[in-house]
Amino acid sequence: MVIKVFLASSSGSTAIKKKQQDVVGFLEALKIDYAQLDIASNEDNRMWMRENVPGEKKPTNGIPLPPQIFNEEMYCGDYDTFFEAKEDNSVYEFLGLTPPPGSKEAQQAENVQKLHNGSGTEEHLDDDTTKKELVEAEQNGDAHTEDDPGKKAETDAQEENVEEEEPAEEDEESRNVAEEEEQEEGEEDRED
Repeated sequence: MVIKVFLASSSGSTAIKKKQQDVVGFLEALKIDYAQLDIASNEDNRMWMRENVPGEKKPTNGIPLPPQIFNEEMYCGDYDTFFEAKEDNSVYEFLGLTPPPGSKEAQQAENVQKLHNGSGTEEHLDDDTTKKELVEAEQNGDAHTEDDPGKKAETDAQEENVEEEEPAEEDEESRNVAEEEEQEEGEEDRED
């Protein structure tokens, strides 16, 4: 998959130049392969970009300004949406790419997946202190799985009730057996 960045090499606007440089510089820093397509010197690039930017993403005048970003034929967004993705550490998701292992975005995706599958905690796992506390708790057998103390207390109370009920059932059964034996002995005595 090729990321296509539509740029204007001879733009008179310093704001557009700055936005283009920001996008290209960030992609280079992340070592993401991309192709720069100039809309100023190539009419085909300009027409393709204008036709493929979704209608709801076009400005009121209908002409989208560079930079516009695509993943092959799929529209990713303009500078503003790119900037939001950059701030949210979700550039790979924005570009439709799989984040490389070890990246912040990959760690976030892994944490979300763990929470979704129920195998993680809802605590913020990027905090080293929290990670250390979780590891220590697991090593001590005190792994914390309930986040709501009220639910934990309710669960503990239910477990205690179950434990109390079981002996009570045993006692009741023992009493019933003892009563039956007494009745049988009483009947035997009457027969004698």
